Amino acid sequence: MAKKQKERVNVVYSTNPNYQYESEQEDSVETLAKNQQKLYVSIDKKQRAGKEVTLIEGFIGDEDDLKELGKILKSKCGVGGSVKDGEILIQGNFRDKLFDLLIKDGYTQTKKKGG
Repeated sequence: MAKKQKERVNVVYSTNPNYQYESEQEDSVETLAKNQQKLYVSIDKKQRAGKEVTLIEGFIGDEDDLKELGKILKSKCGVGGSVKDGEILIQGNFRDKLFDLLIKDGYTQTKKKGG
């Protein structure tokens, strides 16, 4: 019962016997299959103090799946990065390497953006 109470939001206690508690609802997006993902790999320098990052955009699916993909790509490149706002940021210029890795991993609709 304690778990059920933690899921309730916006109410501490109600004396109304017919009151329906609001529960947190997660908007989970079903992750598309790898061959249906339309990913875009590009290099970005904007607002990054002149440092280059490789940006992967276009992922449709669950945030946890995106974080897992980001973790795999960072480890294969041996660099740091982050996953936020539905994008994967990899430190450094790894556009060609990441493009090849994604194609090899089954993301067949991946495209390169920019020069």
